[in-house]
Amino acid sequence: MGGFECSTHVRRDGRRLDLIASTRHDRFARQDYERLAEMGILGARDGVRWHLVDRGTRRYDWSPVLPLIAGARRSGVEVSWDLLHFGWPDGVDPFSEEFVERFAAYAHAFAVLWGRESDSRLIVTPVNEISFLSFAGGEKGFFNPFATRRGDELKEQLVRAAIAACREIRAVARSARFVHSDPIINIIADPTRPEDRLQAELYRLSQYAAWDMIAGRTRPELGGRPEYLDVVGVDYYVHNQWIHNGKMLPPSHPQHLPLRYMLRELHRRYRRPVIIAETGIEAEARPDWLRYIGREALAARAMGVELEAVCLYPILDHPGWEDDRHCPNGLWGYADDSGRRPVYEPLAAELTRQRQAFAEGEAPAELGAAMGEALPPEEEAALDRAAFTIDEETEKSRKAGRKERK
Repeated sequence: MGGFECSTHVRRDGRRLDLIASTRHDRFARQDYERLAEMGILGARDGVRWHLVDRGTRRYDWSPVLPLIAGARRSGVEVSWDLLHFGWPDGVDPFSEEFVERFAAYAHAFAVLWGRESDSRLIVTPVNEISFLSFAGGEKGFFNPFATRRGDELKEQLVRAAIAACREIRAVARSARFVHSDPIINIIADPTRPEDRLQAELYRLSQYAAWDMIAGRTRPELGGRPEYLDVVGVDYYVHNQWIHNGKMLPPSHPQHLPLRYMLRELHRRYRRPVIIAETGIEAEARPDWLRYIGREALAARAMGVELEAVCLYPILDHPGWEDDRHCPNGLWGYADDSGRRPVYEPLAAELTRQRQAFAEGEAPAELGAAMGEALPPEEEAALDRAAFTIDEETEKSRKAGRKERK
């Protein structure tokens, strides 16, 4: 799969981001989907952009999403549509009851639109990364809605909205599928601080809270049901493992946990189909990262994980959220005025190799190589360098954002 970055959140300085527009995917959707199909990528993630289509009082302008739907349909690419990717319409309080009701009505209306525009099954990610958004925007306050110590409250609101959307969509399209994506993480205690082990483990287990509520396992009064937790989407990047109250765990760290085991734990917990809904890295490490993810995916499947897809995310380079820096993390770069995008050839070559390995039904030689846990030294070193570089670039971006806000 290929994922189009579609974040639409508002920064603290009041600027609203729109990554579909920033990458010119809105203008060149047809060409972008044709590129996917030509590369053999026939699944995608894309966004509807709630703040643009919702005009209030249940009036909707679908012109921003219709070209995306048409481009995907003509190219034969099946899309999972994000209805809320970090942003909502101006003036809507995410802690209010109106937020849930308005989101549910919007989800219903999109399902009706889909029935008019397409004869294929509807696949929806109602609310992207509930756990991250509630932590960043409700607990720590560095992301919209910039609240602090209200993380659990925001998480419950986002879960209510996701459940309400599932209910409304199923009322229109009974065959609709739902993908609920959230980061998959590993947190360990500092070996010199054994007293932190319980807190670190509780924090690690909190990654399951939103999924548990959607499935009705906890907080049943929110309306969750087992059938709503349809496909579990996991978002995994090089910085998804860290020491509690400490630093990132790079791939070379002896306590870095192979992704296969994280996927196995998740699958055993829910027994639902799984997709890696987001994964990627920047710069020259892109092919090494995809090779690593491919090895882990094959190994996870050999261990019984019902892993259905891997989504390269983002599929297009994009400007950074805080400082507009060029993030070279896509298969394709920025578009020129004719819609042409340069391809990152090393990643394209590795993608072809990975697709062949999976299409051959997990050939024994490939699977045997995948089952080894240790990364080849040169790959491990490349991923370590990329991990530390991304960590530095992220901190620079955050500092730039804080300086701009001041």
